[in-house]
Amino acid sequence: MSTKNKPIIQEKSSEKVAKFLESSSLHKKDFAEMIGVTLSYVYNLIDNTIPFSTRGTTLERIATVMEIEPEEFEEYKIPQEPILVDEAVETFHNAMKKKKISVVNFLKAFPRKKRLEMVDMLRGALPVPIDYKELELIGQVLDLGKDEIYAMWEKRVRQVLETNGMNVYANAALVNSMFDCAKKFVNLK
Repeated sequence: MSTKNKPIIQEKSSEKVAKFLESSSLHKKDFAEMIGVTLSYVYNLIDNTIPFSTRGTTLERIATVMEIEPEEFEEYKIPQEPILVDEAVETFHNAMKKKKISVVNFLKAFPRKKRLEMVDMLRGALPVPIDYKELELIGQVLDLGKDEIYAMWEKRVRQVLETNGMNVYANAALVNSMFDCAKKFVNLK
């Protein structure tokens, strides 16, 4: 009996994706790039040529782009990767809501090769970029202030330094000097 139910589940998820692509006028090729799969995979997924994905990463990416919870797909089971809880990502989500910008339109503001990385950041699988210029670009898309972007960048750099073995408290003078210089460089001082 569970085999009879399975095609219904697949059709339901496939239909959900197909309706989303149609309602958002998102081309299947763009969607494929955003979720990290091939164009033929998207066609097969929607046409029910293959079973709907049960891979957590793929389902989370699809859900992130569609702005729904992955649990809305019956095929979704357990996250395969740890989820990073990051204030900066929450700030990005809140700014998107405030600007009434969809995840799809947010992603379209970036070069195609960066979109998958942005999806993974939004779903909590990747940390925010350490590259200041990338954070600045995100800030421009979301109308975030220079101070806010700098604060995100400084926090991220501190995380990287600590993760890689630096005691930022014991090296406070050096770290503070470095950040003072960085503030001058980005015209915050």
